[in-house]
Amino acid sequence: MQWEFNILYWFQSLHHPVLDPIEKFITMLGSGGIFWILLTIAIIIFVKDKRVGLTCMLALAAEAILVLILKNTVRRSRPIWIDPTVKMIVKIPKDYSFPSGHSAAGFSVAVSIFCYNKKWGTAAIVLASLIALSRLYLFVHFPTDVMVGTMIGIVMALLMNYFVKKKFPQRLYIKKNK
Repeated sequence: MQWEFNILYWFQSLHHPVLDPIEKFITMLGSGGIFWILLTIAIIIFVKDKRVGLTCMLALAAEAILVLILKNTVRRSRPIWIDPTVKMIVKIPKDYSFPSGHSAAGFSVAVSIFCYNKKWGTAAIVLASLIALSRLYLFVHFPTDVMVGTMIGIVMALLMNYFVKKKFPQRLYIKKNK
């Protein structure tokens, strides 16, 4: 665990009055998965091939269930609970640390998008990565929480992509009544 604190303390050394509000904003984008849920809804509404939105929705739901089960089974303390001497710039989370739900949600949707559109998927992966790293900067997750959350998101996206493309090998469109 000491190596994880060493990484977190290194992130703490990066704190700066300009960077702090940026990191708080970035992490807020991932809070409660709201950004990723809204993005999924927008994809369902505006993207013609409905498989994209379906994959995002299923991956997001699957990762949320798995993260909830793991958090309440593993019950890992947050870094700030162990070292309360670190100056926090965000509210201290009350739920458990392992795995990172921010990371899992972000990567579940980002990789789902990437499976259908490399350009938009790459942009989403960059955002998911920034959100995941912000969790370390803000001292609310251990590096392994973020790594496992990221892996959960990726695996759920790939599994749901496989399932959706197997079930609907052709593009899936919703026909509009005229």
